[in-house]
Amino acid sequence: MNISKPQQRTLHALAQGARIELVRDNRGRIVGADCITGEGWRLSDCTLAVFKALKRRRFIASSGGRPYRITREGAANLRAQADNRVSARGW
Repeated sequence: MNISKPQQRTLHALAQGARIELVRDNRGRIVGADCITGEGWRLSDCTLAVFKALKRRRFIASSGGRPYRITREGAANLRAQADNRVSARGW
């Protein structure tokens, strides 16, 4: 499946334990998306457009009001990289 480089970078970060937190305005509308890595850094490639594309393809999901995480389908569509740490505990 074809995914852009920013989408790929975001998925790799999510596979390593990052999360996507949404930024909302006063009306509750989504105005931004921040990808926070496991170390607490913010990924600059994760924009609102990248978030919407990953969500539309069902590569990320949120359950129980928690931040967005990578899904099994998203992990299956990652390109191989040595430092991806997807474990069973995330499912």
